Amino acid sequence: MKLAFSSNAYLRYPIEEAIARVAALGYTGIELLADVPHAWPAGLLEVQKRAIRDALAKHKLTISNINAFMMNAIADLRQPYWHPSWIDPDPHYRAIRREHTKRALKLAVDLGAPHITTEPGGPLAEGQTRKEAFDIFYEEFMPCVEWADHYDVPILIEPEPELLIERFDQFLEFHERVDSSMVQLNFDVGHAYCVGEDPQDWIAKMAEYTVHYHLEDIAATRVHQHLVPGRGAIDFAATLAEIDKTGYDGWLTVELYPYLDDPDAAAREAKQFLTQQLAGN
Repeated sequence: MKLAFSSNAYLRYPIEEAIARVAALGYTGIELLADVPHAWPAGLLEVQKRAIRDALAKHKLTISNINAFMMNAIADLRQPYWHPSWIDPDPHYRAIRREHTKRALKLAVDLGAPHITTEPGGPLAEGQTRKEAFDIFYEEFMPCVEWADHYDVPILIEPEPELLIERFDQFLEFHERVDSSMVQLNFDVGHAYCVGEDPQDWIAKMAEYTVHYHLEDIAATRVHQHLVPGRGAIDFAATLAEIDKTGYDGWLTVELYPYLDDPDAAAREAKQFLTQQLAGN
């Protein structure tokens, strides 16, 4: 297994500097944020893509994943990560999410990334039923599945607390309906813990669908607030041991976007802790 760090903790730095800093801390991979100020696909020029590729090569980093979940570029006042969502009542507004996802798939091709992640539907609107939301999500999502198939770049759904798909059974329900090998799971251990699904209990059950992991810690309260691994209540020894048992040898991406004030310190502490945990397995 390989450790990567998400660039969404480095929103106060240009992507080339974020790449340099992550590499200097000893990570071998980086999750690239398909958003401002790093790689917003709608406004990314070819010269900027080339600069990203050059920086990755210079610092010997590999892209672990393209994060197409966050959409700070739209600056929605309700919540800058969730909106526009797949299930927004306004079809014109949710089309922004759909087209962004298509662009992120093309960006993955251009930069040689293995897959992209997206939000699991979005927050239910007032008066919106789960069935209505699932139907809208499916209709908006399927054109992107066609693009994923065309580019041979999987889309990973990331269950998240308070959104349409927050639990693994809900992911499986939607995955069965989509019925495509190009749609898989981004297993976020912190999100699972938040909804009462302790990750060590679900790793094996979801291994068939999991192609990427997000790692962060969560307090014992299970409130959705990302913490540096080792500071919260998640049993990382058990979780990493279960991942190892599945034979997974891909990326474990640390996602610590709340640590904008000092991302280097958070990344350094996380790597030290996780390296020790992995050595014990």
